[in-house]
Amino acid sequence: MNIVLLGPPGVGKGTVAAILSQKYAIPHISTGNMLREAVAKGTALGKQAKEFMDAGQLVPDELVTKMVRERLSQPDCRKGFILDGYPRTSAQARALQEFAAVDAVLDFKAPFKAIVERISGRRTCRKCSATYHIKYSPPKKEGVCDRCSGELYQRSDEQPGIITERLRVYEEQNKPLIDYYRNEDLLSEIDASYHITEIEKIVKQCDEVLEKLKS
Repeated sequence: MNIVLLGPPGVGKGTVAAILSQKYAIPHISTGNMLREAVAKGTALGKQAKEFMDAGQLVPDELVTKMVRERLSQPDCRKGFILDGYPRTSAQARALQEFAAVDAVLDFKAPFKAIVERISGRRTCRKCSATYHIKYSPPKKEGVCDRCSGELYQRSDEQPGIITERLRVYEEQNKPLIDYYRNEDLLSEIDASYHITEIEKIVKQCDEVLEKLKS
């Protein structure tokens, strides 16, 4: 099964993808992680991507698509894959269809208020990068990391005002992509409003969609 996951930041795609990857024995491919790894390893594509990332620009469609094409050609993708973070545009979606047939697109939905609460409550340790949530997984001592006693802080891109703007931009920019996959009759909406402690409810919805593909 070749699966594409869509949804705004903080909606829980990564958590669900890890579960689905293990359950269906297909790799979870995060293009964000791929880019960071390519840059860290200093690959040819990584060096090209780094120039754009360092300049605060989006990595061009052609470059990201080339990285995805190379990744999907690897042996572990023969039985399928879960793409997270690509495609981001309808142009990328059309490019993807040229070298990999998509079987299902799972579009994760949650109220902005719930997503803002999830992300804005995160705290990160300055020393070891451990993460906490002030409501759902707080440290034993406020502002102090349980692991290394480092200072916990809120990242600038996790502040409520910035998150709300990110979500607005995501919704605006992704409408053409959503419409594209809906027109292709591949889109299934997933109610991702449940908290992480009820992740099984989100996974069940995904399973119901994917099981239909197998029947």
